[in-house]
Amino acid sequence: MTRKLAALLIFAFVAAYAQEALQIDENFRQATVGQTEVVYADIRKPPFVLQGFAFRQSPDESLYRLPTNLTKEQVNQGALSLANNPTGCAVLFRTDSPFIALLSDPPTGAAMPHMPATGVSGYDLYERLPNHKERFIRNIRTAKDGSITWTGGKAMRDYILYLPLYSTVKKLEIGVAPDAKFEPITPQRLQKPIVFYGSSITQGGCCSRPANNYTTMICRALDVPQVNLGFSGSAKGEPAVAEAIAQIDAAMFVYDYDHNAPSLEHLQKTHEPFFKIIREKRPDLPILMLSKPDTANGGARRDTIKKTYENAVAAGDKNVYFINGDTLFSPIGLDFCTVDGCHPNDIGFYQMYVNTLPTIKQALKIE
Repeated sequence: MTRKLAALLIFAFVAAYAQEALQIDENFRQATVGQTEVVYADIRKPPFVLQGFAFRQSPDESLYRLPTNLTKEQVNQGALSLANNPTGCAVLFRTDSPFIALLSDPPTGAAMPHMPATGVSGYDLYERLPNHKERFIRNIRTAKDGSITWTGGKAMRDYILYLPLYSTVKKLEIGVAPDAKFEPITPQRLQKPIVFYGSSITQGGCCSRPANNYTTMICRALDVPQVNLGFSGSAKGEPAVAEAIAQIDAAMFVYDYDHNAPSLEHLQKTHEPFFKIIREKRPDLPILMLSKPDTANGGARRDTIKKTYENAVAAGDKNVYFINGDTLFSPIGLDFCTVDGCHPNDIGFYQMYVNTLPTIKQALKIE
C-alpha cells in the first residue's frame, strides 16, 4: 500500500467517524441559519463598535493591526503579514435579538498540528454582564450560509464577539432578527486600551479559543479594551513598531518579545531602546516587561529585560514593572502548561493570566 493511499484511507475513516459523531451527539453540530429570517450588517459600521484596530482611519479600511504605511524595510515581513490576523480584536454591540448569526468569507487560517481550529479561525461570543463580568455563550465557526446561536430569549443584552487568532477576516456580517433593536453599548470600565506586543504567545498560540488568550482574559476580567500586537515569530523589537505603539493613547503597555529576539545580542541591542521610544512620548504610561514563560536559555535574556526595568527605576521612573517569566506557569509547571514545551495550552494561558493580573491591576489602580 502506498503512503498516498494509506493517507486517503485514514482521511476517509476520520471523515466517516466525524459524521457518525454528528449523528450521535447533536452538540457536535455547527448550527446553521437554515430557514430563519436574518438581517445582516457589516461589523465595520454602526451600530457595531470595533476594538483592537488602533490604526484604522476609516470604516472602509481593512481589518489590519499595524499602520498600513509601514514597509518591509521598517518591519519584518512576518509581522506585516500576520497583522491581517485580528487576534485580540473584538466587536461590541447591544441588541434584543433572540439569536446572533455570523456570515463571513471562508476561514483562511491554516490547520495546525498543535492548535484547534476553534482557536485558529473560530469566533467567541460572550454576553457582557453588569459589574464588569462576561458570560461565554459559544464558539462559532462560520458556515457558507451563515452560522447561528440562540441567546436565550428576546431581551436587550450587551455582547462582545472575539475575532479569530490566525485567520484573516475580510468580510464579517452579524445577523439579528428582522424586528431586533439596537442600543448604544454599555461603557467599559476604562475607555483606553491595554496594548500588548510580543511573540506567538501574545498572539494566542496555542489556546483552544480566541478568548482564552491570557491577554484577552485580562481585558475581559478588567472590562477594558485590548490592542494585541502579537506576531508569531515576528516580534523583533523594531523602532518603527515602538513609534507606532507610542501613537496609541493607551491605559497600559505590556511587552514580551523575548522569544522572537533571534539572539541574546539582538535582545540587548533592541529592548531598552524600544522602551525609551515609547517612554519619551508617553512619560506617564504604565509599562510592564515580561521575560519568556519558560526557562530554556532564559537567564541572560531575562537579565537583559530586567536591566531595562532597573535602569528605568534608577532614573526615577515610577510607572514601570517587571515579571520574571519563570514564574508565569507557576505553580503548575511547564509540563502541564504547554503543547510543545513553548506554546501555552489553555491551562498555561490561564496561569499567565493569574500571574500577571495582580501587577496589571496595581498599575491601573483597579481593585
